[in-house]
Amino acid sequence: MQNCVKEIVVDSKFENVRALTEFVESALEPYRPSMKAVTQIGVAIDELFSNVVRYSGSSNMKLILHVNEDVLTAKLTFIDEGVEYDPLSKADPDVSLSAEDREIGGLGIFLVKKIMDGVEYKRDGHKNVLTVVKKLT
Repeated sequence: MQNCVKEIVVDSKFENVRALTEFVESALEPYRPSMKAVTQIGVAIDELFSNVVRYSGSSNMKLILHVNEDVLTAKLTFIDEGVEYDPLSKADPDVSLSAEDREIGGLGIFLVKKIMDGVEYKRDGHKNVLTVVKKLT
């Protein structure tokens, strides 16, 4: 098997999260990823795509999946043409506070940063480009 690069473009609608998740799971199957990695990637897809749908104003989103077989990692790059927003620039929520005392928002990105092996954001022209990396073992 060689390194794999696949991409999908979906309309920014909540119901398309299933198509994204199935696309990634199907592409990863030949690499026999751990169930934990698959589950965590699914959580990341759900959180990140939901943010695009809710806040970006972009009509669609492209997801590029790159599997590096040498180190058995999956890199997922989420690209949208919405409002510029770097979710990594916001401070992590204080999870030591009770839910009532915490500010609303930020928990999804906080969770993604905790469960992924790498998270990176950049603005490329008029596009938001958020990349997450996960070891498949």
